[in-house]
Amino acid sequence: MAVFNKFQIFVEDLAKGVHNFNPPANNGNVIKVFLSNTANPPSTTNALKSQIAEIPQGNGYLTGGNTAVITGSVQTSGTYKLTLADAIFTANASGSIGPFQYAILYNSNTAVLTNPLIGWYDYGSAITLLTGESLTVDFDPTNGALTLV
Repeated sequence: MAVFNKFQIFVEDLAKGVHNFNPPANNGNVIKVFLSNTANPPSTTNALKSQIAEIPQGNGYLTGGNTAVITGSVQTSGTYKLTLADAIFTANASGSIGPFQYAILYNSNTAVLTNPLIGWYDYGSAITLLTGESLTVDFDPTNGALTLV
């Protein structure tokens, strides 16, 4: 199972009001996941989506990736939890998607910065989805995609 890693700049961006994790219906931002196969793990100092190479569009993969719909944004007893619906990537009949090793979470519609990064999942080695295969970026519905204490 891939493990979530936050970009260090994400903490600063939170403090500066870059992210609004209310659901979009409540004027919140849209969170998305894109796929990358950079030679090394994405740097923890990268700040924007444009700083990380995305895999090419095609065969069911769209530039910018898939939306991870915000399903919950709540604070309970001093702990904030953001929950997201899973993002699913499926290679269509035209061919494969990949290779990629990283699923990278970013904020696609903040008015403060253009596509600021949140964090990434490292699958440990390159993956290629063959025709009809899917990858589910599985966000933990119990513990949330991320928590702040």
